[in-house]
Amino acid sequence: MSYQVLARKWRPGTFEDMVGQGHVLKTLSHALDSERLHHAYLFTGTRGVGKTTVARILAKCLNCESGITSKPCGQCSACREISEGRFIDLIEVDAASRTKVEDTRDLLENVQYAPARGRFKIYLIDEVHMLSSHSFNALLKTLEEPPGHIKFLLATTDPQKLPITILSRCLQFNLKNLAPQMIVNYLQKVLEAEDIAFEEDALWQLASAAAGSMRDALTLLDQAISFGEGQVKAAGITAMLGTPSRALIHAILGRLAERDAVGLLAVCEEISEHGPDYQGLLDAIVNMLHRVAIGQVLSDAVDNSFGDREQVLELSGKMSAEDVQLFYQIALKGRADMNLAADPRGLFEMLLIRMLVFNPGGNAVIPEPRTPQAEKKKIEQPVTKPADHRPWHELLPTLGASGIIGNILANCCLLAFADDAMHLQLDQGCAALFNDEHELRIRQLLEAHFGRPMSLTVTVGPLTEESPAAMEQRARSEKTRRMAETFEADPNVQQLLREFSGTVIADSITLVNK
Repeated sequence: MSYQVLARKWRPGTFEDMVGQGHVLKTLSHALDSERLHHAYLFTGTRGVGKTTVARILAKCLNCESGITSKPCGQCSACREISEGRFIDLIEVDAASRTKVEDTRDLLENVQYAPARGRFKIYLIDEVHMLSSHSFNALLKTLEEPPGHIKFLLATTDPQKLPITILSRCLQFNLKNLAPQMIVNYLQKVLEAEDIAFEEDALWQLASAAAGSMRDALTLLDQAISFGEGQVKAAGITAMLGTPSRALIHAILGRLAERDAVGLLAVCEEISEHGPDYQGLLDAIVNMLHRVAIGQVLSDAVDNSFGDREQVLELSGKMSAEDVQLFYQIALKGRADMNLAADPRGLFEMLLIRMLVFNPGGNAVIPEPRTPQAEKKKIEQPVTKPADHRPWHELLPTLGASGIIGNILANCCLLAFADDAMHLQLDQGCAALFNDEHELRIRQLLEAHFGRPMSLTVTVGPLTEESPAAMEQRARSEKTRRMAETFEADPNVQQLLREFSGTVIADSITLVNK
């Protein structure tokens, strides 16, 4: 017996067999059971989501010998012949190959005649948007005044190309792309029924590559079974598709979160051994950073589209929001340069190094060069104690804080400072800026500065003394005041004021630079 491909073998025969598209199936089922039938149905959606399958099942429902029903028996001659593609009253047409008006006229020539065997004569026109304008005009006349025994089932991937006169005479159903979880569940069902060994990670890779199309997923599964010699393994799918392993993507972002340059370059070396598509790898990183950012805003909104929801949430906790946005921007900008690079691997590694170097949250863990001179300098360098304690406004500039962390610290005052503990009071007007992640980042800055573990306490309330931000504002105001006085005392200004009866608007005098 000849082999039947999985996409055909596992094509649903009833609405109950279909995966997803519940919004379409529910409407059709109710219409069939109550016999509230329209003469023309239009099914839209991307390739492989079930447009033609729904149309063929609907043809069974309309012509089943047990009566019009949403659950055709599948055993009568009409059901079997429709499944086998030989039912005389189901006329299937590929509009892509029959675009001429003569073809459409020939097709509709026998519309007025009653069906030969079935209850209805059904015209199933696939890719109907490919018809010419004259063909649409020929079809329109029949759609306006169809005989009672005729049903039109139209399918298209591009409904925008259909004339509004056609659209207005059809019931339109938009079939959605299938979620990866749905595809994985169905592939698992198929493999278990076919008694084929598989790894779940491999199914998630196939579901991702299928991009919402069940037909594409089953086609890829056929290819994967052949590639894996009767087994479906994650490593084989990675090699077959040429896509980066999700584990490697997580490893890259994990090293970035830890600011581990050595580990990051080691992962790059591992990736290069597989001859990867660096453009695809960068796209996967952008996608992952997007999901990490969602996890930081609302963890419940993170989908399980690759079976790695827990790992994404873990990265969301490890990386700061600033880091995620920076990494995303660098990766996104780098995509535009990838096609221009003579060495894609070099550009990819440069982008990752850029993420480390421009990281606002602290220093990357980069080992010092191990040369004889460096080792000698390391030995001769005297051990120094941390500088005992300066005023907060003098200490703050030495910490290297920037961005939102720098803004938070500038609005603090120092309440207490021991050798290994610091207590800061944050201005209550800035409380909305502060969270646990920021507290962790501040403690890391302090530990990096003083070279020892530190305990940090941050409380929110009215400040007992002037913060560095308030000091800077006061200094600017004082400088502006002195500048205004100097300006008004200038003889030329005084002469202008006398001659033109002018006045100086004090608020208009500002500092250009700090």
